[in-house]
Amino acid sequence: RIMVRVAKGISKPERSMYISEMLADVPLAVVEEILLNLPAHQVVRVCSLVCREWKELVDSASHWRERCRRERIQPCDASRTPDDWRLFYFITKNRRNLLKNPRAEDKLKGWKIVQNGGDCWVAEENRKPFPDETVTKCYVTSYGLCLKQQLIYLKKEGYSDAFMDQLQPHIKISDWYAPRFDCGCQYEICVELLDQRKKPICTFQPEKVFFEQWNDEPWCQMTHVFKDYGPGVRFIRFTHGGVDTQFWAGWFGIRVTNSSVEICPAEER
Repeated sequence: RIMVRVAKGISKPERSMYISEMLADVPLAVVEEILLNLPAHQVVRVCSLVCREWKELVDSASHWRERCRRERIQPCDASRTPDDWRLFYFITKNRRNLLKNPRAEDKLKGWKIVQNGGDCWVAEENRKPFPDETVTKCYVTSYGLCLKQQLIYLKKEGYSDAFMDQLQPHIKISDWYAPRFDCGCQYEICVELLDQRKKPICTFQPEKVFFEQWNDEPWCQMTHVFKDYGPGVRFIRFTHGGVDTQFWAGWFGIRVTNSSVEICPAEER
């Protein structure tokens, strides 16, 4: 660490010569072991600038493959190895749900209400068991169309314009929905990849799903993966909701919860 700090204070040719002399008797295997025990962002931003040998280590696929192995980060399909292990590492480490308050734990906070028909949106406890026992609440629609929306600004979430344009990582969306057993209802979803002016580049909008009255339908999952969508994506607009088809006062419409939008490795199919 001291060596890196000292080397950063001199010119690049001097730094290279200084570090090369200091490390002349240190095996590269030892250097790599040191790098593997440092935070990944520090290795890329600082250590790769120390000297040519260190940069070659940091740029090598073997370094990132070993880092993935140690941190138990592996492709879902072991037969499909990543083309870029460093990219795979960072996308997987940073992977998270970009939607705020997806499980109705904080009522409607974080959502923009697009339509609020009937007795409006409401959050309540799940009436039927959810596959994930930690998900205990959901959003419920009424007898008039209810739609809610979130707009995700990718740069604000840490995904730069260059990253999105050059790498075009897969964007995976997921949404869970279910009807009440005693009331017919309708579910709909629309997810759009938008440019800087918030104009759609790519859209996922499947046909509306209808449930009959007196059903025993369990929770259903809607999923889609955006890929090969081209450059220019800056925002993601997620909109979903529905309505009950019996037009009963109260909250008998479609239930939605555990929604997600994730930037994920291309190796995940």
